[in-house]
Amino acid sequence: MSTIAPIAPSQFNKNNPFLATVTENRLLGKSGSIKDTRHLVVNIKGSGWQYQPGWSLGVFPKNPPVLVDDLVARLGLDADARLAQKDGSTKALRRVLSEDLTLNRASKKFVRAVAEKLPAGARKDGLLTVSGSEEALGEYVYSRDYIDVLNEFPEVKFTAEELVGNLSRVNPRLYSIASSQAKHPDEVHLIVAVVRYSSHGRDKKGLCSGFLADDTTLNVANLPVFLTQNKHFSLPADHDAPVIMVGPGTGIAPFRAFLEEREVRGARGRNWLFFGDQHRATDFVYEDEFAAWQRGGLLTKLSTAFSRDQAHKIYVQDRMREEGAELWQWLKAGAYFYVCGDAKRMAKDVHQALIDIAARHGGLSPSAADEYVNKTLMKDERRYVRDVY
Repeated sequence: MSTIAPIAPSQFNKNNPFLATVTENRLLGKSGSIKDTRHLVVNIKGSGWQYQPGWSLGVFPKNPPVLVDDLVARLGLDADARLAQKDGSTKALRRVLSEDLTLNRASKKFVRAVAEKLPAGARKDGLLTVSGSEEALGEYVYSRDYIDVLNEFPEVKFTAEELVGNLSRVNPRLYSIASSQAKHPDEVHLIVAVVRYSSHGRDKKGLCSGFLADDTTLNVANLPVFLTQNKHFSLPADHDAPVIMVGPGTGIAPFRAFLEEREVRGARGRNWLFFGDQHRATDFVYEDEFAAWQRGGLLTKLSTAFSRDQAHKIYVQDRMREEGAELWQWLKAGAYFYVCGDAKRMAKDVHQALIDIAARHGGLSPSAADEYVNKTLMKDERRYVRDVY
């Protein structure tokens, strides 16, 4: 792996985020796509940061203004009321609800507080039963936000202090950086899959993805961000080493950064990219960039898997198996193997495909193939690296 350059001295970090500027926010999918995937350009000029391909950008989201206003109105609260902060200052309730707390999913603590405030009767008993079971309570809050709960129990009221005390603090979201700073000195590029859904009769969206897509103002420095190193997910120090990258969906992000970096550095190592999504016609993000890199010789090989373009679903792991003989030759020639994306299914299926390829094309026994992938590649040689979530 390449040597990780230290972050340049900077006053900005997770505890003191830099207020960056979104300068571009555009759809990546083509007309007809059922997905909302965005390309965002974040200007970090003035941060003092230096980042490497493979790192992530942390984003502190804000809640939708309409959701904040609705919650305040439902409880009959004064949005401008000042609330005491730990540092001795005060802050308006509206800002506290917008910036400091999570509103897109009700907390268990809030549901228990609602149950305690209900008058005696069947409704109180029913909610107490739900709140008394971790499993049942988890299922209850999974699809409900605070408005949903208050719609079910409109008689319950909270003071501003009680409300804030029963809500969950907001946590930042991490996004793999999709750009090389060598090519974009003052910018960080992100690929964001926007979560949109309906439940309990209301349209909703993911806290951070919805914020980035709908509620960031272009060319205004108001996006709180910080850098996160990924010491193990980096390009090889040897610019001549071949690289195999598996990144379906938004998992493509760090590999776009890898390819940009290798292009700028004039790296001579071969590059093989596996990319997949639902439909080629609508979901092939960065298709033109990849085609240009192929024509220029940077991208040696591009293998795609569009799962819904045929009756039988095809995924990146299926393409790996189809081209297993060549993939094995790349590995034997010293290729580094990278995976980014979904940890629950994709990464596990890719991992198994790699073991199967080692057995079939390497002539290894099942146990030897397992040891080669899990020990030799991953631990001893560190040529198999994952960034999964």
